[in-house]
Amino acid sequence: MDVKDSNGNLLKDGDSVMVVKDLKVKGTSVTLKRGTVAKNIRLTDDPGQIECNVEKVKGLVLKTEFLKKV
Repeated sequence: MDVKDSNGNLLKDGDSVMVVKDLKVKGTSVTLKRGTVAKNIRLTDDPGQIECNVEKVKGLVLKTEFLKKV
């Protein structure tokens, strides 16, 4: 299963990604700003999603269409 970011780059476990658009996090008052970096990502069973930890939110699932590999 190939997991790709918004630019078509292949992602793998342990990569770092950057958010390319401001995203509101459901269930919290936190907004991930454009340019926020998530390190050490984990791939899921769905090729359109990854799991990561960001500064204030742990166990976050993000869609790959809003991410760019760093």
